[in-house]
Amino acid sequence: MEFNSKRILRIVYCVVAFFIFSVTGFYIFRNQLLHYLADRKIQHLETTYDLSIHYRQLQFNGLREIDLNEFSIVPNHRDTLLNLRSMKVKLNFLPLLIGEIELNDMSLEHLALTFVKKDSISNYDFLFKKKNPNEKAKKRGYDERVNSLLNMCYDYLPENGTLKDVLISKQKDNNKLALRFATFNVKDNQFDNEIAISEDEEPAQRLRATGVLNHFSKELQLSLTAATPHQKVSIPYLNKHFHAHVAFSSLLYNMTKSKHFSYTSLNGELMVNGLEVAHKALSPEVIQLNRGRINYAINIGSNYIELDSAQTIVQFNRLLFSPYVRAEKNNNKWHFRIGIDKPWFNSNDLFASLPEGLFGNLKGLRTTGQLAYHFLLDMDMANLNAMRLESDLSQRFFHIVDYGSTDLRRMNREFVYTAYDNGRPVRTFPIGPSWAHYTPIDSIPQIMQWAVLESEDGTFFKHHGFRLDMLRSALIYDLQKKRFARGGSTISMQIIKNVFLNRNKNIARKLEEAFIVWLIENEHITSKQRLLEVYFNIAEWAPNVYGIWEASEFYFNKRPQQLSLEECICLASLIPKPKHFTSSFAVNNETGDIVLRGYYGGYYRLIARLMAARGIISHAQADSIHPYVNLTGRASNSFVIHRDSIGFQQSDMILNDSIVPQAVFPSSI
Repeated sequence: MEFNSKRILRIVYCVVAFFIFSVTGFYIFRNQLLHYLADRKIQHLETTYDLSIHYRQLQFNGLREIDLNEFSIVPNHRDTLLNLRSMKVKLNFLPLLIGEIELNDMSLEHLALTFVKKDSISNYDFLFKKKNPNEKAKKRGYDERVNSLLNMCYDYLPENGTLKDVLISKQKDNNKLALRFATFNVKDNQFDNEIAISEDEEPAQRLRATGVLNHFSKELQLSLTAATPHQKVSIPYLNKHFHAHVAFSSLLYNMTKSKHFSYTSLNGELMVNGLEVAHKALSPEVIQLNRGRINYAINIGSNYIELDSAQTIVQFNRLLFSPYVRAEKNNNKWHFRIGIDKPWFNSNDLFASLPEGLFGNLKGLRTTGQLAYHFLLDMDMANLNAMRLESDLSQRFFHIVDYGSTDLRRMNREFVYTAYDNGRPVRTFPIGPSWAHYTPIDSIPQIMQWAVLESEDGTFFKHHGFRLDMLRSALIYDLQKKRFARGGSTISMQIIKNVFLNRNKNIARKLEEAFIVWLIENEHITSKQRLLEVYFNIAEWAPNVYGIWEASEFYFNKRPQQLSLEECICLASLIPKPKHFTSSFAVNNETGDIVLRGYYGGYYRLIARLMAARGIISHAQADSIHPYVNLTGRASNSFVIHRDSIGFQQSDMILNDSIVPQAVFPSSI
């Protein structure tokens, strides 16, 4: 027992002696070791990335403090990337023993970090260069990447420090964006400083930045406001490059990171007050949000990012909800799942919370009752046909008590309609008895009504303004074609778009359209019969030809009541492309008549069979349908008939002044 104790003591003495010897050796030769490691690393970086890296002085002061003076990084044949006059850093000793670097204190003076890009050449493109193009890099998960990035931020930003005369700038051709602070102090992981941001020759904005960056608790807090009271912070760069304006009164952000066995969690809050956003893709007006806040919980795994609805709350003005979002990548294909379930809430909270400038027609709208909302989009890019799309806004005891700025009941009586093309008004006329071409719904034959309904919206009298099956099919088709190739609008949506909304194609218009359609259809503000009547009187059938009366006269020189079944189906087929109606017709070589092209046979038979199934026509009529109509109205003047050298007839469209009185035509409904 005594022997074992002496042996243990000898081992302890040896360990302590070795430790003292190592520390002593490190202390004596620390500068030589520092230069050796630094020069070796610099040489590697210069060779790998084609850089010139220089310093005038690099040395230890004591055991933990390092001095660096006159340090620069210059990519060869490029502009200088970094210039540093002097820096003193104090390292945490214990992590240093195991080869990790954590900064405790930092004193830095005159740092200039300049990113320059001229044409396609930049002084920072080496940052994206692979170390060894022939070596296959190990694929890291999203959680690993996030952890590495955040750990670097926490480790290399000091607990205490003073940064003087710091300039970080980005210059692209003639545009320059600069961030500068004369002095930036950090004490016990906390900071409260002013930052100046300037763009080109414009006066600099002064911001006040306060917050906490704590390595041990993995916590980040940041608050941004304008240094001058009652001013807003305007985000630079966006206006000149994206023609967008974003400004706010105050922004508060905090985040805490926690590492779990198979994923990383980011929990925190983002709150913005006095937000204003302007961009033509969103709205023609400036969007203003008094208060917006999100308390979030983001889970990040190796192949997914997930917003946890159980711990996430989104608030804008008076409305709160908890969304679920998950993006998962498998075999280089993304699978998205988005869900919102908002249980019963006061309906007026929704309409009172709509941001100003986003929904002009709903401004001042007040309601009573309750609403509940359910939404689900499950979209696997590897199997688009399996997409699930669900959306349901339910109501109980709901009632509109004040229509606000726009009377949604305007279609119940005669009103003035203006047709637009590319945002420009081209024709204005009343929808009512005072218009000579107005056609009441009772004067439109059933075969005409149902030919259009079966072509455009077969369940018009059953749905409440929306058809999710159409929206789902349109979304799948657009994703497959990788462009906006097909819409999913019902007749109700088309009417609301043309009667109530501006013609600017933006997100705000689509959202406002959905709100108004839901209100009119669910509250039965305007009957289905009247909606259909309005549709038949404002639909565009050819350039400057509006409504069923003008269409019947233009194509067939008839009144709507005189149209044949074939002529009704023909008019229904022309609604999607009124400006290009001539592409649907050709010249009969034998008679010289202008008739529908032969490939319309399948369309005719489909529409006829659908009408027969509803009892609008007989099955015998459907079976005998033939896609033959003869243009006998003014539309025939849009064709020039000529005979070529081999003897057959062709047709070309001409812009006859008597038919096309304007160079710019209104768009199709």
